[in-house]
Amino acid sequence: MKRNLLAVVAAGAIALGGFIITQAQAGSGFGCAHGHAFGLQGITDKLNLTSEQQTKVQPILDQAKPQISAIHQEAKQKAKTVVDSALSQIRPLLTADQQQKLDAIQKAHQDMMNAAKQLHEATQE
Repeated sequence: MKRNLLAVVAAGAIALGGFIITQAQAGSGFGCAHGHAFGLQGITDKLNLTSEQQTKVQPILDQAKPQISAIHQEAKQKAKTVVDSALSQIRPLLTADQQQKLDAIQKAHQDMMNAAKQLHEATQE
C-alpha cells in the first residue's frame, strides 16, 4: 500500500511539474511574458529607455523573440516526452483505482492547458 501511495504521489508530482513547465513556456501568466521577447521587454521597461534607445532596442528584441520561442517549444516538447515516459512506467505499478485517479489528473491537466490557451488567445486579440 505504501508503494502504491508513493507511486500516486510521484505521478501527481510529475503531472504537476509538467503542467508548471508547460504553463511557464506557454506564457499564460505563470512564466515569462509571452509576446514580449520572453522577459526582455520587462528589462527594457525597468531601464527607462529613451525613445531613441527604444527605437534601437526594438529590432534586437524582434530578432530574439522567434529564437527564444523556438527554444521554448523544443524544451516544452522534451519535457512532455520525459513526463509521458515517466507516467508510462508508473502506470503499470498502480491499481485500477489509482490508474483512474491518474487519468483524472491527466484530464484535469489537459483541461487546464486548453483553458489557458483559450485565455491567452482571447487576450491577444
